[in-house]
Amino acid sequence: MEDVEIFLSKLATEEKLYAETAKKLDDPDINDKFTLAGAIAQKGSPASYKVYVSDEDINNDIVDEIKSVFTEAAEQDPEIKVEFIVDEFLNLIDDKARITSESKPRTLVHRDGELHPTVHIWMIKRRDGGIFVLLQKRAHEKDINPDCYDVSAAGHVTQGEEFRHTALKEVREELGLDINRSQLEFIGLKKAEYSNGDIHDNELVAVYICREPVNIEDLTLQSSEVSEVGWAEIDELLSVMKYEDIPNCISLKELDMIKKAVF
Repeated sequence: MEDVEIFLSKLATEEKLYAETAKKLDDPDINDKFTLAGAIAQKGSPASYKVYVSDEDINNDIVDEIKSVFTEAAEQDPEIKVEFIVDEFLNLIDDKARITSESKPRTLVHRDGELHPTVHIWMIKRRDGGIFVLLQKRAHEKDINPDCYDVSAAGHVTQGEEFRHTALKEVREELGLDINRSQLEFIGLKKAEYSNGDIHDNELVAVYICREPVNIEDLTLQSSEVSEVGWAEIDELLSVMKYEDIPNCISLKELDMIKKAVF
């Protein structure tokens, strides 16, 4: 028995929520709670539904209404299984590298390998003729690339957000730094892919640099994301990455982008 996956975004309108649910159930007549209940009953049992709900801390009465219809169906028929899953929803990227209005649970985006937006922010400084970048070591608990040295801060662009606002948020959350929009310098877009088991991460990354002074002792690290940070001079870092076996998920292309932007 195959699961039917239902997506309920708290940012969506009533019309869109019922239209998306109708599409998932292959029933164009679904447009309210009564037609939804009828459609579930008509499909009968056994049946299994996974209902994904976006994780925004807001109320959406229609989301609650649709959830109640599935709950009542399961209560009335023990062979109808319903599982509710709260997840971060991500907007997808189209073939012209634009963020679309279509969103999907992060877990499924990574399962299906769909292109989605992320941000990388490099804290940099010039000293003694060299360019230094702030590296973070990813927390041991991370699903992707745990215990690896990586970009200063990074994150997914959640549904309804845009690149620069997300970059500011990630710097604040992961490093405890409050910077403003003008302090972020956009240096380009790049694609990044990673696969391991059931995870197929396919990202369009907006890369930023920030030249503001950073004192490591003043940072407040987000322990669930970052275990430690440290400065590294780019050319020395490239040499270490080439000749020594250090765990890292650092993009050589991004280091080159930084050098071109700074010089």
